[in-house]
Amino acid sequence: MNRILSMGVVLIGAALLAGCPKKPTTVQPPTAGTRIPQSTTGSGSQTPSTTTTPLGGESGATGTNSGAGMPGDTGGPLAHKVIYFDFDKSDIKPEFADLIAAHARNLTAKSNLRMKLEGNTDERGTREYNIGLGERRAQAVRRALMLQGVSQAQLTTVSFGAERPAVEGDDESAWAKNRRVELVYSP
Repeated sequence: MNRILSMGVVLIGAALLAGCPKKPTTVQPPTAGTRIPQSTTGSGSQTPSTTTTPLGGESGATGTNSGAGMPGDTGGPLAHKVIYFDFDKSDIKPEFADLIAAHARNLTAKSNLRMKLEGNTDERGTREYNIGLGERRAQAVRRALMLQGVSQAQLTTVSFGAERPAVEGDDESAWAKNRRVELVYSP
């Protein structure tokens, strides 16, 4: 009897392990400051603004950055408004600490500014999981900004999951650019 029970446990364990998907191998995501071109599509659908629009400049995708602050800042840290994440992670990488600090200083110096943190994921995973992961990423950036003195009232978060890819494609280079939080200023 004991031998039959042991065999049953082994068979059940083997069946469970055989059904578990393997985690895909990943390639390192792009480094901070990687530029992604802006584009828009028709009928109200749009690709979100990316790292190429300076804070005081005109955004071709949304137009929400105009009048938001820093005229003349075309190359500083405020020109970069995308934070990238590793696969299935919501931890902010150390390379984005200076970027977050620069935006925190800008927001604390200008209490009338507001920022929407838009969480995004790559296309892998269920819709529900990706919405949750995008929200966790946006909340991580929100906490980092608030730890540096930004008022809670200045920040809102939204998760788009995989619904608004920055780059189309089914490979690691596209997925790495879609795992992001975009910092969108509004007056």
